[in-house]
Amino acid sequence: MPRKGTVERRETGADPRFSSPLVAKFINCMMWDGKKSTAEHIFYRALEKVRERANDDPLKVFKKAIENCKPMLEVKTRRVGGANYQVPVEVNANRRTSLSIRWLIGYARARGEKGMMDKLSAEIMDAANNRGAAIKKKEDTHRMAEANKAFAHYRW
Repeated sequence: MPRKGTVERRETGADPRFSSPLVAKFINCMMWDGKKSTAEHIFYRALEKVRERANDDPLKVFKKAIENCKPMLEVKTRRVGGANYQVPVEVNANRRTSLSIRWLIGYARARGEKGMMDKLSAEIMDAANNRGAAIKKKEDTHRMAEANKAFAHYRW
């Protein structure tokens, strides 16, 4: 983080199949060890499974899943007079998207199914239907912010 000024955000290009920057960002976040083609293969196969299960446009289901996982509030720690307070703050739009992507990928990896394609497609379907671990994480974050609403006046 620079001492002066702000860092301008880099725009991710669109992915080759859906021409969507959101999909490209998701694939980049899912990638391990620079193996982008493997990450693309897993993601596109997962969307094919979503198409079979939902009988709907998989990109629409994916966007709905991302939208459902986006948190509106989170808590940040603020030190005031020797005490630490959990202060609820609104989440920036870019951070909202990146948190929802991170949660979807993380909880998909932690699922019990065999193979990342099955895990990812199941987590996307669950998130699109407002259930699953990523949605639970969002609700827990909101609950934490709601519980600490009394400290909102420490917001900076």
